[in-house]
Amino acid sequence: MGAFGLQNLNTMLLRTLKHCVKIAIGRPDPSWPLFVFEKKVNPRTWKNRVSVLAQAEECLKKKDVHEDPLLYTKSKDPLVKQGYKLKQKTERGFKDLLVGMYDARILIHVPDPMRSPAGYSLFTNFAEAFEFVGVPTKILGWNDEIKQALNEFKPTILLSSDHITYLERIDWVEIEKYRQHHKLQVGLTASLEEYGNTPLLERLDWAQKHHIDFYYSFRDSDYVHTRKEYQPFFEKGFDILFLPFGVNIEHYYPVPNIVSNMKYAFLASVNGSKAVRYIEYMLPLVSKYHGIIDGPGWQKVKNFNFNRDRDRYVYARSKIGLNIHLQEQIDWACEVNERTFMLAACGVPQVIDDAKLLPKLFSKNALFVAKTPEEYQEYFEMILKDPKIGIERALIAQYEVFERHTTFHRAQSFIKQLEEHKLV
Repeated sequence: MGAFGLQNLNTMLLRTLKHCVKIAIGRPDPSWPLFVFEKKVNPRTWKNRVSVLAQAEECLKKKDVHEDPLLYTKSKDPLVKQGYKLKQKTERGFKDLLVGMYDARILIHVPDPMRSPAGYSLFTNFAEAFEFVGVPTKILGWNDEIKQALNEFKPTILLSSDHITYLERIDWVEIEKYRQHHKLQVGLTASLEEYGNTPLLERLDWAQKHHIDFYYSFRDSDYVHTRKEYQPFFEKGFDILFLPFGVNIEHYYPVPNIVSNMKYAFLASVNGSKAVRYIEYMLPLVSKYHGIIDGPGWQKVKNFNFNRDRDRYVYARSKIGLNIHLQEQIDWACEVNERTFMLAACGVPQVIDDAKLLPKLFSKNALFVAKTPEEYQEYFEMILKDPKIGIERALIAQYEVFERHTTFHRAQSFIKQLEEHKLV
């Protein structure tokens, strides 16, 4: 055994010893399941990660060559051809659709990508969508001064998140000064205490004192209106608007002439609350087959670099997209993650767990929805054995996501809601 292998073994033994000691004293290590998962992932996955990403970045540098319209029209891949046509159709339908229709200028508070890659992706995608449909939009970066942004951009809508890490970065005195001479509606995310935030009533009292105008949610409207924990928002006189997840098709779409030579892709930040589901659903597959796992928080991932455009080339090389949800998304028909829409847009056959909202968003044969770990593994093996089955469902999912679930659709709907609630 080489020096590296010996060091790796010693690390494993030491970590296992610490885990056993903590169990013995009644203080189990919550990170242990993630540690076990990463250690059992096929070593080739971690070994090849850097080269896979580097190759994708090289392809991106030659985007004009790889994404030549002629290559799309000549492609024999039905997912590439359909995706290209749907992308063009959707872009034509939404480009500058709302120009001049509303007196709205939106300022969106966006976290640093290294601090919150999911938040950065989400808010940036929506900012780009609003701008695309014709609503002037600007990003308020994590370290930007609110005073300068207000004076230079003159927003009429400010969207931020109802969490102390966001709110403490905004100078609320400057907000009030700006409001003395300009119209500004402030919206915050409708966040529940049950999902790890501070007590709701205290936050609502703060919101009233600081003249917050409305709340908005990434979750399904039926879920919000039927779950009793949201009632205090309405009782305090606040409206909740809805901005569900979707896919930004300016970054996520199929690419022609890329050979699908990887078994799977799982591009996701690590999530400790999913650790048990990682092990139950994914580990039997990722320990046997090699693919790519990338995202912040994984111990094996060093120097993570967030790059939406690069990722479509990674997905293009992948035979299957793996997707796993939070337990709350399994138990409640509240939302599905952004990855669900991204994989569909890129034309990757998707093996996904049984998120409760899925039947409302996609037709029955669009995705490979597994109710059990055994089904999850069966679907994966089925696609590898007969890729045509994967293509058939991926075509349905791709069509449905371009027709109903892009960030352009979400942006248009959100502006309409602002109008209905007399906020624009």
